[in-house]
Amino acid sequence: MTERPSPAADIINIRNADDFAEAFDVSRETLDRLKIYADCLHEWQPAINLVSPTTLDQLWQRHIADSAQLLAYATDSHVFADLGSGAGFPGMVIAILIAGNTDKSVQLIESNGKKCAFLRHVARQTGTPVEIIDARIETLSDKPTLTPVDCITARALAPLGKLLEYAAPLFAENTKALFLKGRDTKREIDEAKTQWSFRSELHQSRTDPDGQIVEIRDLQAVKLS
Repeated sequence: MTERPSPAADIINIRNADDFAEAFDVSRETLDRLKIYADCLHEWQPAINLVSPTTLDQLWQRHIADSAQLLAYATDSHVFADLGSGAGFPGMVIAILIAGNTDKSVQLIESNGKKCAFLRHVARQTGTPVEIIDARIETLSDKPTLTPVDCITARALAPLGKLLEYAAPLFAENTKALFLKGRDTKREIDEAKTQWSFRSELHQSRTDPDGQIVEIRDLQAVKLS
């Protein structure tokens, strides 16, 4: 395992859309799509618990920027799969950010029908190409139409060992996974290595001083003797 520590001074403070545009250098069209997404989330939140209500006032920092930071570690990826997408973090944000690249695509895998409806609504309202797969991630190995991807993402979904179990059917030789994690990431890595063989690299979150991004490559199940 390798680690790239980052000083607390590097943590960005994204209060609104303008702060986001400055920090991530996005086009006006992309920013407009993200604003529509934010409006959709505020509109649907009272009916569907999409995110913790206490984080709505920090939407651009806690959810949008937190998701967007993953792309810096996936510049060479073309096909993305987001596990347990929920309200679309990080997958829908990634889809919006790469919407102008016709050689890139995103699959959002979510089992909750109401959340899938929300994701379809966001995709229509923002004009974002995205594939929404209404399925339990535990059943991915049973779906022959799903093939390995370049980059697998997830946030606040499960402990690392369980995430790797979910992600395994989508892994190929050059696949990487980028999982947004908290302060217990090293412990989760140690526990996961009792069941899985993989290379890992830790990156400091740009939005949360206690957050980390764990990058996984070369995933293989451990053979028990």
